[in-house]
Amino acid sequence: MLRSAMLALVAAGLALPAWADEVSGTYLETRTCQVYTGPCFANAETALAGKDAVMAWNIEDGKHAGVDLAGLSVVVCMTGSDTLGFGGVNDPKSLKSTVIVDEKASPEQREALILFAKEHAGRAGKEVVRIDNAPITMSLDLATLSGNLAAGKMVKLSTRKARATDCICTNEVAYYPPLAKLQNFAAGVSIEAEYKGRGLGTTWSTPNSRSAYMATFVYE
Repeated sequence: MLRSAMLALVAAGLALPAWADEVSGTYLETRTCQVYTGPCFANAETALAGKDAVMAWNIEDGKHAGVDLAGLSVVVCMTGSDTLGFGGVNDPKSLKSTVIVDEKASPEQREALILFAKEHAGRAGKEVVRIDNAPITMSLDLATLSGNLAAGKMVKLSTRKARATDCICTNEVAYYPPLAKLQNFAAGVSIEAEYKGRGLGTTWSTPNSRSAYMATFVYE
């Protein structure tokens, strides 16, 4: 009986880390091509635009690698040789990325945030060429679908939901899927979208473009 009880406790203990490491929060993304669009615009931009992107996570609750990350944010910026299209980060022949870590993070949290970003950015997480610390402010109003992100002087993004007046071809949809695995997402408009970081050999600005995703995520 005692042996059975001990085995049950061991099994329960082994199961704990998966639950303890569940992480949830909000996500913002912008690209240098339209994602809320139809085939006509998307085909015109293929191989010409959409080679750059910013992915940002604001962790509201949870741990990664056993480290509490609640209240912290992390940003991944990338540039590729080709349009980040239906295959996302797997589309370009070559790709490189940088990570911007919330300066509020402790040394332990910083390492966990880097691991988190590398894990959830897909291939971009394997092509990191630079890591920076910066003050990051990020918010997403789920009721109005309005988002804001600032990562030092490197990244600025403000988003809103798509409106009827944003439709041009009348067949607009969330054309290219988001670059990250997400719980729920909506495509929308980047009112301001700007990247001025180092390490990627490029800077860009795409204001008032239908290039944004706003979402929630839950990772286990």
